[in-house]
Amino acid sequence: MDLFERTAALVDVPSESFEEGRLTDAIEAELRGRDHLSVVRVGDNVVARTELGRPTRVVLGGHTDTVPANGNGSARVDGDWLWGVGSADMKGGLAVMLESAARHADPALDVTYVFYAREEVASEHSGLGELFEAVPHLLEADLAVLGEPTDGAIEAGCQGSVRARIVLHGARAHTARAWMGRNAVHRLGPLLEALSRYEPRRPVLAGCQFHEALLAVGVEGGVSGNVVPDRAELLVAHRFAPDRSLEEAEAHLREVVGAHLEDGDEIHIVDLAPAARPAADHPLVAALVERHGLAVTAKLGWTDVARFASRGVPAVNLGPGAAVLAHTAEERLHRDSLERTWAVVDDLVRNGAGIESAGPLA
Repeated sequence: MDLFERTAALVDVPSESFEEGRLTDAIEAELRGRDHLSVVRVGDNVVARTELGRPTRVVLGGHTDTVPANGNGSARVDGDWLWGVGSADMKGGLAVMLESAARHADPALDVTYVFYAREEVASEHSGLGELFEAVPHLLEADLAVLGEPTDGAIEAGCQGSVRARIVLHGARAHTARAWMGRNAVHRLGPLLEALSRYEPRRPVLAGCQFHEALLAVGVEGGVSGNVVPDRAELLVAHRFAPDRSLEEAEAHLREVVGAHLEDGDEIHIVDLAPAARPAADHPLVAALVERHGLAVTAKLGWTDVARFASRGVPAVNLGPGAAVLAHTAEERLHRDSLERTWAVVDDLVRNGAGIESAGPLA
């Protein structure tokens, strides 16, 4: 199979989150057939490594799961387009990883290939998190490259995230005698107005511009049609740039929201995810950017680069496909995007930070 056909074959193996076993079996079997790789399986996750004693090690990583199919569960080829759930996010990236594992028995640097489950669901279920708990030594590296869809460009770093549940209190009364109570839903007004006026920061880090956000994303309140509500809840989300720590981001959320709370009101932090600083200046990344003329932008969202960065491994996103098509019924991948990404990954594994050009895709 060529790389395009390899990707189509991966799309044809269903691997919705929590149902990755069949695809994991196939990946494990292929990798165990490569004599130059040491292979370890943990649950539905597979780690395969070269052990050549090179001074530099790179992780090539990607998740095996997809969102549920939406009438696109099977691969469909239309000219140079491959349609199907997971084609862009991220079975094209997996195909590049498997092709690299097959071709590069004597790479310029040691390579760790990480195939992990359950990325498309809550962080607590992450297969990558499972690997970091079970075999963290196998994930140590000088750089991690994750095959999330970037259309062959570099997305450096990622935003962090804090979500909080805000509870405002009031006093119940009959709506016929509303003056005897205090409407907790009405109390949301000043807080919502403040969030609507919020001016986000747009810091530039290592040449990458990030764009923060602090906004309401959910609201609950009310008892019945004839009761003044005594409780209202607001879900607030804060996306923050990687020049802030989790602690600083949480403190900022509390400061903005707290100005509109009273004694007895509550702030409950329900989710925390760290940001990752851009690794655009890493020597390996800089070399690839120069040799291939790659665009480098900030990742406006969260990816597993943050898991690696929080453990001291600089990381970037680099994969085929357009992120805007992921999770849609229109998800598809163009051959050019796949081959552009292959050229960069092949160059990285074949040459490291050297100046030789990558070999052609046969």
